Amino acid sequence: MKNIINNIEIIHGDLTKMNLDIIVNAANHTLLGGGGIDGIIHYKAGPELLEECKKLNGCEIGSAKMTDGYKLPCKKIIHACGPMYYANKVDAPNKLKNCYRKCIELAEKYRIENNLKTITIGFPCISTGIYHYPKDEACKIAIDTIRECTNMNIKVKFVCYDELDYKLYINYFNEINKGVL
Repeated sequence: MKNIINNIEIIHGDLTKMNLDIIVNAANHTLLGGGGIDGIIHYKAGPELLEECKKLNGCEIGSAKMTDGYKLPCKKIIHACGPMYYANKVDAPNKLKNCYRKCIELAEKYRIENNLKTITIGFPCISTGIYHYPKDEACKIAIDTIRECTNMNIKVKFVCYDELDYKLYINYFNEINKGVL
C-alpha cells in the first residue's frame, strides 16, 4: 500500500540527512539545544545555529520559530516546542496541534516570501521522546493536524528514526488510506 496521501509521506530514516527545504526540530523552549533530535540538529548544523537561536529569546510551548539550516542539507529549520505530556495532560493535545499548525504557517510564509511553487518539510515525532507524549496519540495528532492544515504547495514528510514510531505512523496512515478513518 502506498504511504503517500495528499502530499504527506511517512519515511523511516534520519531527518538530519534528508535533502529537504525545511526540517522541523523538536526543540525545548530555550531553543538552545538539548537531548534527542534537538541536540543532533544543533551539533550537525554547527555553532552558527546556536548563535541565531540565542537571538530568538526562546519560544512558547505549542509554538515554533524558524532559523537558517547552516551545515544541514536544508534551507531552514523550524524549531517546534512541543508540550511535556505529564506537565499538563489537559492542554497537551492542543499545544501539540498548535506546534504542527505553526510549522505549516511558517513553511507557507517562507514559500510565499521566496516565490516558490512548492516546498518540502520534514517532521520528527514531536514530544514523544523525553517529553513522554504517548506515541500513538502523538502520531494521530500529527497526521490529523497536518491533513487539516496543509495545502498542495507543501509536501510533508514524517521522518521516523525509531522503528516503533515508523510502524505506528504507517499503521495509522494505512487506516486512513483504506478509508477506515
